[in-house]
Amino acid sequence: MKPVLRILAVVVLAGIAIFVYLSWPDTARLPVEAVAGRRPDISQPREQMFPTVKVAKVVGWPANTMPTPAAGLKVQQFADGLDHPRWMYRLPNGDVLVTETNSPPRKVTGVVEWVKRTLMSRAGAGVKSANRIILLRDADGDGVAEQRSTFMTGLNSPFGMVLFQGQLYIANTDALVRVPYTEGMTKVTAKPELVVKLAPAGNHWARNVIDAGDGRTLFVSVGSDSNVGENGMAREKYRANILQVYPKEKTFRIWAAGTRNPNGMAIHPETKRLWAVVQERDMLGSDLVPDYLTQVEFGDHYGWPWYYWGGYPDRRVQPLNAPLQQYSKRPDYALGPHVSGLGLAFANETRLGQRFARGAFVGEHGSWNRKPPSGYKVVFVPFGADGFPPMGAKPVDVLTGFLDADGNARGRPVGVIADKTGGLLVTDDVGNRIWRVSAK
Repeated sequence: MKPVLRILAVVVLAGIAIFVYLSWPDTARLPVEAVAGRRPDISQPREQMFPTVKVAKVVGWPANTMPTPAAGLKVQQFADGLDHPRWMYRLPNGDVLVTETNSPPRKVTGVVEWVKRTLMSRAGAGVKSANRIILLRDADGDGVAEQRSTFMTGLNSPFGMVLFQGQLYIANTDALVRVPYTEGMTKVTAKPELVVKLAPAGNHWARNVIDAGDGRTLFVSVGSDSNVGENGMAREKYRANILQVYPKEKTFRIWAAGTRNPNGMAIHPETKRLWAVVQERDMLGSDLVPDYLTQVEFGDHYGWPWYYWGGYPDRRVQPLNAPLQQYSKRPDYALGPHVSGLGLAFANETRLGQRFARGAFVGEHGSWNRKPPSGYKVVFVPFGADGFPPMGAKPVDVLTGFLDADGNARGRPVGVIADKTGGLLVTDDVGNRIWRVSAK
């Protein structure tokens, strides 16, 4: 075939693929709230050959516009002009580190991958990764970072960060590394030291890291290479896991498995147990499967890819691994289908009033494959005195307005942390800024 005809054939196939993607929507039959909480409505799956595509086109924030806070709260801009900010970490002196990052370059191996990349670019996820960490300082405590410096460069799609025993640990997409840290420093000049290698970027590239709270180990989250293991389970080794890393020994073990894409992790301030936010699978329809928030114990398995929500079988995965079904742990709390839960922060360090005093804040990046869209907001999950969300409790909106009246995305929330004065900071990766929520 002549080169011109080959190019024409590719264009035609791409057009057909786009048409199929856009003309194969599965409309939700349940409201998001019905698929949220301790006992969500788990309906019959509607398997799809092609995923529903409902991408919110990114238009940015018009002048003098901001997200909408819940009653009794206010919002302001903590920092702007950032380059795809995703995750934050507050240092002991109150400085805020933020990763300017995105997925590493991926090889496009076919028309479907090309279409997917095109759609993700429309959603604001196609920008080149800056691969750096920025330091923000609000010296006068007015809720606006007036000082900014490039803290660290030369990283590989960095995401999570944590200070542990005098070292700053950074979770690159393919490795956990560390550098010495001195309080008040504004720039890292040391070469990063490798702690452990991690499975490189696949379908999910972001790796998070937190202090396990035992004085010896860290928790590191690693997402799956695929949706439901369609690339072969050999490629999923040490993926879809939360790992427990021993920094001194430079080793790790699997803490929990079957978590398709865990991102946000936090230690409950009272029970000292690990909690995580996990993104679930696609292409079972707009009502399945709910992303979730759950307490994670050593040895837990949440069923991926064979089962979801405590033992519902995913018939696309064969053979089904029948012995695992009875051991697949049911998550503690559903956030709703396709909300893309990412950020997680408990409320013990925030001061947003009694309504938001006990529970967890979750950053929902927003769906690309649900009709109508879900997520695109920050929610609060109330907790009871027993360390779990009460039965019947639904997520409470904290920060909304990321979608405009036409369904376009002005921004997309990601990470959530408390600042030094009790405000809630929220990264907006396509709005390229950080918002600060506080009590009126």
